[in-house]
Amino acid sequence: CSYIAVSSGLIRFNKYLMNEDRFPFSMALTSIHMFVSFSLCLVFYLLKPSAFPGMANTQGKRILVLSWFVPIGAVFAISLFASNQAYLYCSVTFLQFMKEGNVIITFLLSCAVGLQALNRVRAIVILWIIAGSMMAVSGEIKFVFVGFAFQLVSQLAECSRAVMGEFVLSGGGLKLDPLSYTMFVAPTCLLVLIVGMAVTWDPRIPAALLAWRWYILPNALLAFVLNVLVAATIKEVSAVGFILAGVCKDIVIVLFSWMFFGEQVTGQQCFGFTVALTGVFFWSYLKANPSSDTARFAERLLGMPATPPQPTENTPLVKEKV
Repeated sequence: CSYIAVSSGLIRFNKYLMNEDRFPFSMALTSIHMFVSFSLCLVFYLLKPSAFPGMANTQGKRILVLSWFVPIGAVFAISLFASNQAYLYCSVTFLQFMKEGNVIITFLLSCAVGLQALNRVRAIVILWIIAGSMMAVSGEIKFVFVGFAFQLVSQLAECSRAVMGEFVLSGGGLKLDPLSYTMFVAPTCLLVLIVGMAVTWDPRIPAALLAWRWYILPNALLAFVLNVLVAATIKEVSAVGFILAGVCKDIVIVLFSWMFFGEQVTGQQCFGFTVALTGVFFWSYLKANPSSDTARFAERLLGMPATPPQPTENTPLVKEKV
């Protein structure tokens, strides 16, 4: 619930700032986010090192840490920049409709690295979710391809970060806590963003930063809280679970944007969003209950060989002899 509330609030806050009349500099805004996150992590680490138990696991493994956090920081920087840039072109509701494909992107990336396996039932559900998402996206009244492209790049980068982050937080010999993870990912992400900001520098940035500093500071603090919550969520529920939590967040944001910000939602988008959501929740049900009657019926319907029942706490370790 904390992740959903903070993430939803930051999305609306970023949308407000990323306006041509306010602070429309996505690279600068995300750089400020990472600078504040890294600075606060350093302060907390100096005041209370015990809050960073994962730091002890990195002793003697600096090369391993670097090999993981450089790519994580790079894709994180790409995700932040592209998602904020998309706010200049598209409505929040449209961008949330697109995010329904994150479950599929994450799963396919997990398959690519050998963490998941594809079968016929999953392939059908993937097509189901894609069809709903495409229907919702194609129903946009003010479709802007540039915004669509930025959002797609952001989603690919975000899902890549989730898969790599799950490995670093729960395995790979590191097993970092959320604050330690943020301590490492923030500076690597910041370095990438600084290079990008140098390339895309706009002379209007200093004046806009000074004019909107009392909005940008709480925005950056909220981003720090979200970075820690994201790491905690991935650690507790896995990369796919994190994306599924994002689906609940998307529902909240779409309803909130429609009810309180007057963003237009067409009937086709509502129907497509509902179809995609139904597919996502069915996907999560199959993941949580792979041996259920529903899952077995779907496997038989698609001609898949029967899978042996999954062992439970009541399953005896040794079969009794007759």
